[in-house]
Amino acid sequence: MIQPQTRAWWRATLALCLGSFLVFINLYAPQPLLPELRQLYGISTLAVGLVMSVATLSLAASLLVFGPLSDAIGRGGIMRLTLLGAGGLSLALALAPNFETLLILRALQGFVLGGLPAVAIAWMGDEFEPRGMLSAVGLYIGANSLGGISGRLVGGWVGELAGSSASFLAVGAITLAGVALFWKLLPPARGFSARPFELRGALADLAGHLRNPLLLAAYLLGGINFLIFINQYSYLTFRLAEAPFELGPSVLGMVFLTYLGGTLGSSLSGRLSGHLSPPACMVLGILILMGGTLITLAGSLALIVLGLTINAFGFFLAHAMASSWVGRHAGRARGSASALYLVFYYSGASLGTFWLEPFWQAGAWFGVALGSWLLLGVTLGIALWLRRRQPR
Repeated sequence: MIQPQTRAWWRATLALCLGSFLVFINLYAPQPLLPELRQLYGISTLAVGLVMSVATLSLAASLLVFGPLSDAIGRGGIMRLTLLGAGGLSLALALAPNFETLLILRALQGFVLGGLPAVAIAWMGDEFEPRGMLSAVGLYIGANSLGGISGRLVGGWVGELAGSSASFLAVGAITLAGVALFWKLLPPARGFSARPFELRGALADLAGHLRNPLLLAAYLLGGINFLIFINQYSYLTFRLAEAPFELGPSVLGMVFLTYLGGTLGSSLSGRLSGHLSPPACMVLGILILMGGTLITLAGSLALIVLGLTINAFGFFLAHAMASSWVGRHAGRARGSASALYLVFYYSGASLGTFWLEPFWQAGAWFGVALGSWLLLGVTLGIALWLRRRQPR
């Protein structure tokens, strides 16, 4: 087992953080372009939201494939090959002739983007000594937010200068260069024990995870929180693209620098867990997310940015704790347990537009905030329940 803070630990953690960065730069690059794409294709906010939703939904579906498969054939090869495929599909997206083709390619890209998230935390569970795993997970999730920021910055800046096709080309080039480094950095697995893949066994593992209330609660908490958090950003791009703000794609991309609050939140999660239990950290994260949403109701762009930064801190704190909770409480088949958490997580992201769209139509941004608070009240209750049920 790899000991924490050693040279091997840092090398492996850096590789997984780089892989996470590459996944999320690809997933989120189109988000600041949504208002422009809506005008370009003459479609509704709900329709253009599919650019994000089809990718996250197919990513969620792929987790049910890659998670159980990794328990049988190993995790390193899956991470390497799917990252390579994601970079190739970014280049293909630049050549998409119409909106329908764009959606098909995004769905394919979402599927291969699921490879690394499905197995990375399980890889850590196999290879890292338990004391080092929580810190590694926090850094890994921090890289999620950095990738999300970078994707939106690249998407917004390049898109405003040279169009959406150039954005996809730029992201594809960055990804392929990063894959070469990831391939070199990731050490060979030493703690992995293969289990022959059997469909019946894989389904039994998934059913067993769903019957475990400590896991199911974390799945629901992660999925609902992400449903709110990520789709708030999509609707905020529509709000800020209109009067009185009228921001262009490059500036909208910079709004996503507020994700740095999430990088801080996830990085501090390991330290906070030394003082508070993981469920207590989840409660704290959700309360912070609710407070940040309140601040975004202000009419000042500076206060909106502050609210989003607070939201990111709270969300990623809760997410880091929930995902590590799954890794620690899955009795067996860690790969499928972690993958199932992410199935709920990304399914929530893909369904968020359908939940928030009626609130947006009825009350614009105030409606989105109200819809957010309703579901965050549910996840707060789940976190409090986990706090009572935490094994002593």
